Amino acid sequence: MSKLKRDNLYLKFHHYSKPRLLAMFAAIRSAASYRGVTRAFSTTSRTGDLAKLTLIGRLGKEPEVKRTKNDMEFITYTVATNSYPPPNEDGERPPARTSWHRVLSFGETSNTYLKKLKKGSLVYVEANYELREPEPEADPSSPMGQRQIFLRHESIRVLSTPKSEDESH
Repeated sequence: MSKLKRDNLYLKFHHYSKPRLLAMFAAIRSAASYRGVTRAFSTTSRTGDLAKLTLIGRLGKEPEVKRTKNDMEFITYTVATNSYPPPNEDGERPPARTSWHRVLSFGETSNTYLKKLKKGSLVYVEANYELREPEPEADPSSPMGQRQIFLRHESIRVLSTPKSEDESH
């Protein structure tokens, strides 16, 4: 890339924060990587069927190792994100609302990396989003009787790590 193009990109994007820029460029990169991909059962491009979620938030706890019914290892981790409601009529801003997102990872390489992450790390996560409707015969109070959202891990980047106890004193 020429110096002029690089300088122009800097001028266009210098007012965005690093996490925001990462999210924007990752979205562009993800969309570009799916262009032209076709599936055996369809002649349409895969981009029309993409359901992906991008999260920037903090790990709520250390990732956990779990096992499926078939004894396959997977990792679950939870990312906390905050949304800030608009100010009230009197100008006071209500407190931020925290949403907790549980992500599942089934990749061996990813799982090895995820096991090393610490609670409080600021992370950028891309996950595939799947919504499962309740089973009609299931008890409405059971998980199978409720709508479920599944986030399947695609990628993660650590943007910052929490201070260790030694650093905070």
